[in-house]
Amino acid sequence: MAGKSSSNSGDVSGNHGSVDVWVVKVNASGVLQWQNSLGGPGVDSCQEIRTTEDGGYILVGTSNENGGDVTGNHGLQDVWVVKLDAGGNLQWQKSLGGSQDDLGEGIQQTADGGYVLTGSSKSNDGDVSVNQGLTDIWVVKLSNIGNIEWQRTYGGSASDSAESIQQTTDGGYVIAGTTSSVNGQISGQHGGTDYWVFKINTVGSLQWQNALGGTNLDFGNSIEQTNDGGYIVTGSSTSNDGDVTGNNGSHDLWVTKLNPNGSLQWQHALGGSDVDVGYDIHQTNDGGYIVAGQTNSNNGDVSGLHGDEDYWVVRLNTTGDLLWQKTLGGTLRDARSTIETTLDGGYVVFGFSNSTDGDVTGNHGASDFWVVKLGHDPLAISDFNAVKTKLFPNPTAGLLQIKSQEVIAKVLVFNLLGQPLLEQSIDATETTINLEAFTSGTYLVQITTNHKTLTYQINKQ
Repeated sequence: MAGKSSSNSGDVSGNHGSVDVWVVKVNASGVLQWQNSLGGPGVDSCQEIRTTEDGGYILVGTSNENGGDVTGNHGLQDVWVVKLDAGGNLQWQKSLGGSQDDLGEGIQQTADGGYVLTGSSKSNDGDVSVNQGLTDIWVVKLSNIGNIEWQRTYGGSASDSAESIQQTTDGGYVIAGTTSSVNGQISGQHGGTDYWVFKINTVGSLQWQNALGGTNLDFGNSIEQTNDGGYIVTGSSTSNDGDVTGNNGSHDLWVTKLNPNGSLQWQHALGGSDVDVGYDIHQTNDGGYIVAGQTNSNNGDVSGLHGDEDYWVVRLNTTGDLLWQKTLGGTLRDARSTIETTLDGGYVVFGFSNSTDGDVTGNHGASDFWVVKLGHDPLAISDFNAVKTKLFPNPTAGLLQIKSQEVIAKVLVFNLLGQPLLEQSIDATETTINLEAFTSGTYLVQITTNHKTLTYQINKQ
């Protein structure tokens, strides 16, 4: 987990100044294994952290001053990229930007071992080649040691910003954010602010774009490519026209499903009469979706609010219909939650909390990082206990044997970035997968039977 901290006590040590990036590693039971405060004398924050192929971590955020761990600041706020090893130690860092404010929001390791990041920029100098308006979306492709390979700005004459980027199966990239522009590269804007989703190729050339929303305020926060080659997007909407129907009042958590060309297939506005926001969305093994965000509501689609503001976890089926929802928190503010699926079929949820009651225990003062482990999804296909499947030897030098009580239909192998590396169709209860060509490391093996999908972690020697 990564975010920001102004503490230098309790679990936090090594603070460099005002606000630092704070990175925390916990074990499977949530016990702190290590922490690292990263930054300089100014304000430093992290917006996203991802695992890298070497077992380390890449993070992106913002820094506004040289000193400490930070070098190369161009002026005001820069995008700050940090590479850590598996133990959380700093390997390298880069300050990217120009003389104005440049903010880092999303990052991912790419198939070539480098990195791609997105955020926003007001600059027109330094690392930034062109500014198209007030604030542009900025996409930067880095090498594996953080050197810029290419960079581009996208948007119109008003304010445009991006929150999320993902490499697509064709090697290009899809980006989700928010636009208030009605010109430049943006067409079809509905009014106020819209989700802006656009697809670029491997070198950043625009392939398609779509402005999604209504006449009020719509903010895009998270995007993921889906199994059918389309895209799932979440954020928030105050509209009830244009592309948006079913608004429950104020800001709703808004989920949109797009086809591979970016056209809207379906949408759902979820929430109650108060403010509801989606920050993170992922497709689940059964083709449905899990969404994490925050809510102030306690009616409509929302029940169980604990107080001022809660984490809100929403489970959807393949067409976006609500299967279940859960609020998490206490009487004070618990917000900005993100979510990941876990190998046991449950979920881990992360954000911050000011509460000291309800679901929250152990608060150290003011706002704390708050991480919650949820159990097995009662409506998911995956059931890790119902079918006894054996994978051996683990670790393996190359040949991995799989034995199941049910007929195995398909086996997929992924790296820790979720990128598929091998797929085999099977029609037997036993099979052998050859991993000899794989480099040493940790991989995920997903096994699909006629009734269930199971995921296991294996180690290649």
